[in-house]
Amino acid sequence: MKPGTLYVVSTPIGNLEDLTRRAERILGEVDIVLAEDTRRTGTLLSHHGIRTRTVSLHEHNEASRTSRVLQWLEEGLSLALVSDAGTPLVSDPGARLVREVAEAGYEVVPVPGASAVLAALVGSGLSADRFTFYGFPPRKGTPRERFLEAVNRTPHTAVVYEAGNRVGALLADLRERADEDGERRVAVGREMTKLHEEFIRGSLDELAAALGTDPLRGECVVVLEGLPEEEGGEERNELAGTVARMLLRAGVAPSGIARALRDELKIPRNEAYERVQRLADASNHEP
Repeated sequence: MKPGTLYVVSTPIGNLEDLTRRAERILGEVDIVLAEDTRRTGTLLSHHGIRTRTVSLHEHNEASRTSRVLQWLEEGLSLALVSDAGTPLVSDPGARLVREVAEAGYEVVPVPGASAVLAALVGSGLSADRFTFYGFPPRKGTPRERFLEAVNRTPHTAVVYEAGNRVGALLADLRERADEDGERRVAVGREMTKLHEEFIRGSLDELAAALGTDPLRGECVVVLEGLPEEEGGEERNELAGTVARMLLRAGVAPSGIARALRDELKIPRNEAYERVQRLADASNHEP
């Protein structure tokens, strides 16, 4: 155990047996465990016979707690940071703490282990070569629209956290923006590592319809297949630009041009509109 060190420790996402032997040792040897919820972490520590002192560190006190942590490290104490479940900092507090500890010159040591993102990804049956984790979606408004657009247009696998009772709405919103891509594959991981672990797999069309009327329980992870690669994509882009410029010069409204690009060249609706809008803005600024 190194004095003046912060250990970032992954904990189980449901099954208490998934605490690694190294993580168990670290949690038992450090001076203080920084926990998102001390009661929940206390249950884990008690299960493994660990009696280390716990101190809360969550989204509401991270800023004030960080200065105290730096004092403890300066005094030579060793600390472990854990979240409620899985790998800390992944849609959980702690990023500010780790950044400031590292900037102050103290050692930060990750202790790998369970991760809901990776568990869902490797159990989904979709490509894990490249993926983007998007966290929890915003509930409404422009932030949600931007989120959905980013997820829907990713060229590789997308991983999203969502509460079970909102998964149906998420899939329906993604399907609405998918144009002709309702056959893209999707998997929903529920209760992972627990007794009733379940993976629901199918097309975006199928799961949006099925889960819209049959809400799930608990926290879920949604894994969505990336957009298929278009054959002749470069040629299609050049043709789209040529067509859009010709129609603009002919006085066709941007909405009409975007509709033509979508219908004739199969360019996704939002991409077509953004492309036309950029051309229109550029032409308006020409001398």
